[in-house]
Amino acid sequence: MAEQALEVANLSKIFGGLPAVNGISLSIAPGERHLLLGPNGAGKTTFFNLLCGDLKPTQGSVRLFGEEIIGLPPQKRAAKGLGRTYQILTLFPQETIRRNVMIALNGLRPGKWGFWSALDNNEDLAAEADALLERVGMSDIAGRVVSQTSYGDRRRLEIALALALSPRVLLLDEPLAGLSREERVTVQRLLDTLPRETTILLIEHDMDVALAFAERVTLLHHGTLVATGSRAEIAADPRTREIYLGA
Repeated sequence: MAEQALEVANLSKIFGGLPAVNGISLSIAPGERHLLLGPNGAGKTTFFNLLCGDLKPTQGSVRLFGEEIIGLPPQKRAAKGLGRTYQILTLFPQETIRRNVMIALNGLRPGKWGFWSALDNNEDLAAEADALLERVGMSDIAGRVVSQTSYGDRRRLEIALALALSPRVLLLDEPLAGLSREERVTVQRLLDTLPRETTILLIEHDMDVALAFAERVTLLHHGTLVATGSRAEIAADPRTREIYLGA
């Protein structure tokens, strides 16, 4: 079998005797757009936290392009190509959009934190940040302070920060949550432009949007993997209607 972008085997996390993630095994191919589907409390975000190292698993294995990453701290997983956005935005609200991106880009460089105060004088870093902001359609507001932007702009910025790390696998945790209809369209278009060099695993509650984006879908319920298949297979599966749609 060809090397998988992400290969998860028997991954579990138990809190106080209760399994939040219960023995999940899942393979995701390079370049795949994969949706993690399930109602609130299904274990989706906990699963993401285990993948990126924010939580230590009770048991299991996670391989990134064939390399075991269980035991590595989050920053080392990020350096190996695992990117992540969060339900709760993690930005510097009193800094400009450009400076937020420059800080993210600077995090990849040797001696990175010794030059925090000199970021604005680094022309190469500023040019790289501007190129990334142009890619996500934010060049026109690059100088705006984050606290003065819309929620949709902040969502786009968080995706830009994740892309700054040049991830090979990108975990997107509800990138459309809380957005207006217009903002959702803008972020959807951005996601559609992401290159196939980046494999995407997405959590999203909007079934129409998520199923249109994803090629394969995994359904979780009470921390357990219920089904994995094409979007057509999962949409037609009666367990999806029962568990997720309440039908």
